[in-house]
Amino acid sequence: MGTKQVGDELDQADFTRADTLAREIFSDIANKWAFLIIDILGEGTQRFSELRDRVDGISHKMLTQNLRMLERNGLAVRTVYPTVPPRVEYTLTEPGHALRATVHQMCDWTHQYFTQIETSRQAFDA
Repeated sequence: MGTKQVGDELDQADFTRADTLAREIFSDIANKWAFLIIDILGEGTQRFSELRDRVDGISHKMLTQNLRMLERNGLAVRTVYPTVPPRVEYTLTEPGHALRATVHQMCDWTHQYFTQIETSRQAFDA
């Protein structure tokens, strides 16, 4: 039986918490809309209506839920301006921009292999 050190227990606890957090974040962002929203916000600050217009097919409710999730996870910042009507803008944070680099690569991958993916799906479904 070996000697247990307090530092080892803390390190293991930190790894466990980090793994749990990673699973939670992956679960949050791995949905139909989050990657698209992150990719668009990576181009610069967007108003809610601009995002809604650029994310084809997203409902007001789903855009709101995804933006709240991004804000909760520290990936985006919501800024409300005291105007009538209120102007609301969303911007990626530093962690959001870091994630956007990966998301952008995934979006590029989709565009690059779109034809092969569609062909494979059609062949499989036939």
